[in-house]
Order: sequence, then C-alpha cells, then structure tokens
Amino acid sequence: MTTDEPLPRALEILWRDGPATRRTRGLNRERIVAAAIELADSDGLAALSMGRLAERLKCGTMSLYRHVANKDELLMFMLSTAPDPPPNTNRTNWRGALTDWACGLWDVYHRHPWVLQATAAAGPPADPGQLAWLDAGLAALEATELAERDKLAAVMAVLHFVRGAVALDIEGAPDDAPEYPALLRRVLDPARFPALAAAVEAGVFDDANDDHLAEFRSGLDQLLDGIDAKVGRR
Repeated sequence: MTTDEPLPRALEILWRDGPATRRTRGLNRERIVAAAIELADSDGLAALSMGRLAERLKCGTMSLYRHVANKDELLMFMLSTAPDPPPNTNRTNWRGALTDWACGLWDVYHRHPWVLQATAAAGPPADPGQLAWLDAGLAALEATELAERDKLAAVMAVLHFVRGAVALDIEGAPDDAPEYPALLRRVLDPARFPALAAAVEAGVFDDANDDHLAEFRSGLDQLLDGIDAKVGRR
C-alpha cells in the first residue's frame, strides 16, 4: 500500500474515529463487536457468522451490514478490541517488564483462544489495539540500549514463544489419547533417537503436576536468558 492509497475502512474508523454509524434498533458497532467476541470466545471462530451474530443480537442480518461491512472488517474490529491494554512498562527493569508483557499475552490468548487463529490469518497488525501491545514490548527494552532491530527481534521471539506455548496448552491431547510419556516409551528406539530417549528416561515429559503455567515461565526464562546475553554484549 502506498501513502496515496486510502486506508481500509476498518483502519480508518479505528485510527481516525470516523463518523458515528446510524443506529438501528439500538445497534452500534461497539455492541456488535462485543457480541462477536462473546460468540467467538464461547463457540470458536469457526462458529462466527453474520447470521449467528444477528440471532444473538436479535436483529436482521442486513442490520449488521449498516455498521460492519463484512466479516473481515468485523475480525479487525475484534482483534483491536479483545485484548486488554498492555501492562505498564517498567523501563528500569527490562526483564521483569518483558515477563509481565509475555504473561499478559498468555492471559489474553487463554481468554480469547480465537485470537491465535485470527492473527495468523490477518497478517501483521496495523490497528491500535494490537500495536499498543507491540509498542509496550519494545518499550520494555528501552533501557537495554539494544539496536531497534534487535529490540524487535527480541520481542517477536517472545511473542512467537507465547503463541506456541498457548497453542499447545489450549489444544492439548484428546481425553481418550494414551498417556504421552508411556506412548513414547513404547515406540522410541534409543539407537535411532538417543537424545529424545534420554529426555524421556529423565522424565521430562512426565506431567505429574500438570502446571503448564510453570512450564511456560521456565521456557520464558530460558528465552530471556538469551536476550540477557545479547544485552550484556552491548
């Protein structure tokens, strides 16, 4: 997109607070977006349609289109609205600030699991809601004196780690699936996969405590150790 091209209508509304839409039976964009988020939270993104949303709001489907042009535009409004504001950034303690940022995202994705799927399809964020989180992540590294490119690389590494950890935690294994460590012990050939066999033998896949948040925090600490080494070299 060049600077001469107009912004997509949804971004125009989100950034420039376009003219208020005409109310129809008490409808407005905010109410429609809130209902869409509730529907996606409860039933998943695949269940979200303009027809089901109209049923939930007890209105005609065409009434929705007076406020939201299409489902893609609705998703952009949802992605900008669903996350809470990012945590306040402590710019004197970058590690603590980035930990709070990552844990805040962990909470957002668990409250709104559909966001993972929607962001993957939507591409790089350009709305104020998501960019507020990116800005907070970069601001957390302000005191490190890292180059701006390195700050972005660090924040994106943490972001991808959080998304991957949440996806594994949410999806999990089916209730009728065999216990994973026991399954690995049955199928693994130590001669073929010696490192993995050693990990299984050490019990790293045993999930006795089932504390996924603790596992997440442990992995996050290791990632932050790598960023810390980069900061130290500066």
